[in-house]
Amino acid sequence: MTKEKSADLGQTTMTYSIVTTEPAALGLIGLAVAALVIGSGYLQLTSHTDKALMIPWVLFFGATTQLIAGIMEFKRNNIFGATVFSTYAMAMFSIATTLFISIFGDATIDIAHYGYGLIAILFFSIIATIASLMTNKVFIGILVAVDIAVVALIAHYLAGSSAFLGGLFLMVTSALSFYGAAAILINSMAKKQVLSLGSPIWKP
Repeated sequence: MTKEKSADLGQTTMTYSIVTTEPAALGLIGLAVAALVIGSGYLQLTSHTDKALMIPWVLFFGATTQLIAGIMEFKRNNIFGATVFSTYAMAMFSIATTLFISIFGDATIDIAHYGYGLIAILFFSIIATIASLMTNKVFIGILVAVDIAVVALIAHYLAGSSAFLGGLFLMVTSALSFYGAAAILINSMAKKQVLSLGSPIWKP
């Protein structure tokens, strides 16, 4: 995206450009890595005793990377990318903080609070899924996978059901996010479509 600005200096007019590159690839990579790390825990591919090692991956990739992408999307006037990346970044900061408190905190905690937090995230995620129908099929797939994962994890934390489905769809989220990041990065570098993201379903 290029913004043109001009400044009059006496009789001289200077024109310069501010170029803001596409940040979605960065945000999707952050989501992909965090979803992979969190999903591996729910699928019991990693030890529960080492859950503290999830914190840096969730904090830096899931939270910080998506926050950077969200801020950049605000500068590009992309309300969808800005809102989705920024909100999921806050969710990842919350997850990392919850992990830290549950592992290192001395007080007894009620994990149901986490479940209700996920309900709030689900409400937003459904809104984002509807909005994604106007973007592309990869973004739609990512958000639908997130919706299913969050529903499964709400049931896990509030009803004691298995977390397997949640972990499985976090892995699906990760795979689709990696593909989306690859498509945006490669297409941008090639300056043509190499990997398809799919057309929008809803064109109001």
